[in-house]
This record gives sequence, structure tokens and C-alpha cells, in this order.
Amino acid sequence: MVTFLSGGTGTPKLLDGAAVAFSPSETTVVANTGDDVELGGLLVSPDVDTVLFQGGDVLDRETWWGIEGDTHETNEELMALADAVDLPGGPQYLDEAKQTTGREIAAWRRFSGVAEFMTIGDRDRAVHITRTSLLDQGYSLSEATETLADAFGLEFDLLPMSDDPVASLVHTPDGTMHFQEYWVANRGEPTVETVEFRGAETAEPAPGVLEALSETVVLGPSNPVTSIGPMLAVPGIADALEETTVVAVSPFLGDEAFSGPAAELMAAVGYEPSTEGLAEAYAFADAFVIDEGDDATFERPTVRTDIRIDEPTDAERVIGAVDEAIGLVS
Repeated sequence: MVTFLSGGTGTPKLLDGAAVAFSPSETTVVANTGDDVELGGLLVSPDVDTVLFQGGDVLDRETWWGIEGDTHETNEELMALADAVDLPGGPQYLDEAKQTTGREIAAWRRFSGVAEFMTIGDRDRAVHITRTSLLDQGYSLSEATETLADAFGLEFDLLPMSDDPVASLVHTPDGTMHFQEYWVANRGEPTVETVEFRGAETAEPAPGVLEALSETVVLGPSNPVTSIGPMLAVPGIADALEETTVVAVSPFLGDEAFSGPAAELMAAVGYEPSTEGLAEAYAFADAFVIDEGDDATFERPTVRTDIRIDEPTDAERVIGAVDEAIGLVS
């Protein structure tokens, strides 16, 4: 049995090769929900959906988000309507009072859908409509995710980290913004002063998460701060990782992140922005998988390989290194 903690694109890429070492029927993926937003009244769960689409073999592997071959007519019409009457575009974070009204699961992450700042395909949007409708019918996020996983034919179990609202908020000199506004709309600008996981202190792990974390855990090459960090902030999850076998795959080659703002965000929260910084960020890890060209050293077992993942065969190679690392500490 093995459990992957997943966020962003790093871990989904790794999952392309997981079956060479781990049976899908004995694999669980726990997905970050700190990046979720409510956009135009629909709950969008980007990290859940990337795994959903990857497992359902419909993921757009050029972008590593959305559905391959999707159309964008609804998005285009939203833009046209806004332009026709000169409505403002870009991320429009709703005012403070509206952040805690409506669906509790969407607290602190509500955006207007006018000229929406995230490009959402039409088939992709159908998933968000279905998820939101299930929530409105009384389903928990876990139950809605299970229903969608069944619809896409996933062979492994997919769990959200929590059924409670946890919002990844980035504090900058220009004010506080949701992570999606910082990364998607502003392309990683401005400078990050710190990162907050609002709501985490009162959130609970979703049903099944702590049980899954009693098995061997793999942290894929996801952003340690905004992909894995929200999970660690939920009470009980970090403690569970202290008690089980954990192997972490580096998202860095030395001090260069493979993708996304991992280096900037690690520096902002006080970690060395490099592979070696993982020793502190993942103090509970029992072993690491790092690139063969990386000169980082750890006082814990370390397996080296080419950790770049461009094709499923690359993922299989890295999974082989993960399996080797598990063998060193199990």
C-alpha cells in the first residue's frame, strides 16, 4: 500500500509511472485543496482535477491542467460580454463580507466570474458544475470527489486533503492575494513576504486521509510550500507523517526549481530555496530521491537518478528510484 501527496503538476507527472511499482488498487492519492477557488459560483479544485484527469486519461499533458482537446466557448463568451459593456477583467476577489457567506467550503477564496481570470474549458467546467451541484445537494467534498473519480474511471483512490475550507493566501507588498491570483493572474509577481493557510488551524483531515497516511507515503516533486504546505498545516497530518515511512522526491535541481514558484515561496517562509532546503521543509522524511547531477547531501538515505519527467518512461524511472528508497528505510 502506498499514498502519494499531490499538488500542482509535479506529483501527477510522477503518477504516470506509478503502476510499474505500485498496484493502482493499493494506491491512494491525497490532493491539496488550498489552491481551490470559487469562480463565478463554481468550486474549482485544480489539484484534485489534475489527478482526476490524469487518472481518467483525459489530461492535457501539454499544459498539465484541463482536458485534452477541450473547447473554450464559454470562456470566450464571458470575455466578449465583459468587453461589450466595458466590465473590468482580471481577478476580482469578492469583498471581505462575501468571503464568508454562501458555501462554507469556499470561504476566503471567492472570485467574480466576470471576464474570469482562469481559462476554463467547457468539459472542464462541466466537472465544476457537477462538483458544486453535489455540494449544494449536501455531499461533502470527499463524497463529490469520489463520485467524479468513479465517473472518470480512476483505478486508485483519490481523496481531498480536507472537507473544510483552507485557503492558500500570499502576503505581498501590494496586499494579500489568493495563490491563484498571485500565480495564474500575476505570473508570480509581486515579491512574496509570507504565505498563510487560512482556515487550516480549524480544519480536519478528510475521511480516510489519516488511514491512508498510516501506509508508506511518497511526496512527489510538488511545490513544498503551496502544494504540500497546506496539507501539513491541517492538524493531524504532519503528526501522521512523523509516524510512517516517507520518501520525498525533490522538485529542484540544486537551487533551480523544475517549474513554478517553489524557490521564491520557500525563501519567503524561511527555507533554503534548494534541494538541501527539503531537509527542513520535510523534517519527517525518511529518505530522498534527488537528481543525479545535484550535489545536495542529507543525513538520511538518498537515491539519485535523472528526475526530469517529460514522458511516462521518465516517470517510471523516477518511480523505480522511489521504490528503491522505500526499500532502504522500510
